[in-house]
Amino acid sequence: MTSDRVIETLRAFAAERDWGRFHTPANLAQSISIEAAELLECFQWGAEGDPQHVRDELADVLTYCLLLADRIGADPSEIVLDKLEKTRVKYPAPGEAAE
Repeated sequence: MTSDRVIETLRAFAAERDWGRFHTPANLAQSISIEAAELLECFQWGAEGDPQHVRDELADVLTYCLLLADRIGADPSEIVLDKLEKTRVKYPAPGEAAE
């Protein structure tokens, strides 16, 4: 899902600015919510939104999600796949037996 290069670049960016001290799990979770609201604003008055603005806001959301995962020691790919498996069991595809 994400490369080590992306995580390392985010770590370096924050370290260069001494932002790590602000990157508590609570602050990062709040920032995800704030940036998600900004992403939602892209679609407030139109179904498509400005593609570049959408990309920028989505990047902000992903950045904070990756920083939070890193902060709590969670591998983003692993937690997404684990959750997807739980969701697959909860909502089986048509013709698939429920577990």
